[in-house]
Amino acid sequence: MGSRQVTDWQGKHVTVAGLGVSGIPAAKVLHGLGAVVTVVNDGDDERARAQAAELEALGITVRLGDGATLPEGTELIVTAPGWKPDKPLFEAARAAGLEIWGDVELAWRLRGRDGREAAPWLAVTGTNGKTTTVQMLASILTAAGLRTAAVGNIGVSLLDAVLGEEQYDVLAVELSSYQLHWAPSLRAHSAVVLNLAPDHLDWHGSMEAYARDKGRVYEGNRVACVYNAADKATEDLVREADVEEGCRAIGFTLGTPGPSQLGVVEGILVDRAFVENRQKNAQELAEVADVNPPAPHNVANALAAAALARAFGVPPKAVRDGLRAFTPDAHRIAHVADVDGVAYVDDSKATNTHAAEASLAAYESIVWIAGGLAKGAAFDELVAKSAKRLRGVVLIGADRALIREALARHAPEVPVVDLDRTDTGAMLAAVREARRLSERGDTVLLAPACASMDMFTNYNKRGEAFADAVRELASADG
Repeated sequence: MGSRQVTDWQGKHVTVAGLGVSGIPAAKVLHGLGAVVTVVNDGDDERARAQAAELEALGITVRLGDGATLPEGTELIVTAPGWKPDKPLFEAARAAGLEIWGDVELAWRLRGRDGREAAPWLAVTGTNGKTTTVQMLASILTAAGLRTAAVGNIGVSLLDAVLGEEQYDVLAVELSSYQLHWAPSLRAHSAVVLNLAPDHLDWHGSMEAYARDKGRVYEGNRVACVYNAADKATEDLVREADVEEGCRAIGFTLGTPGPSQLGVVEGILVDRAFVENRQKNAQELAEVADVNPPAPHNVANALAAAALARAFGVPPKAVRDGLRAFTPDAHRIAHVADVDGVAYVDDSKATNTHAAEASLAAYESIVWIAGGLAKGAAFDELVAKSAKRLRGVVLIGADRALIREALARHAPEVPVVDLDRTDTGAMLAAVREARRLSERGDTVLLAPACASMDMFTNYNKRGEAFADAVRELASADG
């Protein structure tokens, strides 16, 4: 976009909706480009006032406690991704014929400034597995000798990535459904929708709207639209996408891959998409044992990451080396300890039913610790699919009754302990009850299928409480 882009912003009146991790960098960037920036924010608490003071010191106008009114003279709105589309501010903007961008859209428009070449984006979205897949992808790209970073919804600002001092060959970009909703002109090199399950429906309004926003990641793809062969909804989104001529649909599967797919054959990850004569040939990429941890849903994440990397021309060896070098984040099917022949696994990150189902599918005989804030979810399908794996269940949290009722319907023979307490000792009590229900060879699995905020600050704190309780159990034995 060269230097012309900078002068375009001079004197342009831009309203930034929302302080926080995306609003503050957007306001600073736009102000630096010469725009006249006004930040509006619903909240007016101590933290917001401190953030406002920082921006006002730069000459940016901030209006706290009034996120509904469109500032006079606004020519463009840049919004934090979490702001719902039906907010009065946006209705007023649409009535005035204004564009509404998210921070991802702003980053996309600003990439390639100052005459330097813009790094292509390899984009990852889906209900579950996004962060792990993006981190695996970045690890593979790094192993191939490419300058890259995992950015976006993972907590690393895309604006920093496209405008910072460091130059990249390619970016591994995690995108949420919110971010995609507000990114109309994004066009990735290649992209994947890992899976689709009901989530954030209060924000999107319907499953159809949620899927449609996820599907935006495929719009204008140049090389590959990667989909999950086990999740038809992801393939349907590829069919509906308007892509560049020659862009290919590439599937990934935990089974034997067909042509134009990546899959698994006898413990080997293989590529039948990015090879010559894919009707007959397959390229070995890595072993399932190279994936950490080698749970089925994580192998699927690895295949998706490999597909995007291969679409970018990465050699097979880099896929293997990148997967071997990858270390998953905490609280994602993390093995804490073995106590008396029972494995204790922390998957506190399983905050919805889809993630918990994937986690439960990784083990044969489970004592399941579940519960928390259900966020409107139903648990019948999850329990019905997982019933045969359950030796026992320990329920915690505000909405545990919903899971208890599903267990009564679909797994009435499974013993259930219902813990009616939310104090700091509740997790230790849950772990002790789980131990009582377990037998040698079992896995005690924290995969709550619920959010954590009823009892904990976040899922990290919940996972730490579980790990601390397991270690206390182990030391008492020792």
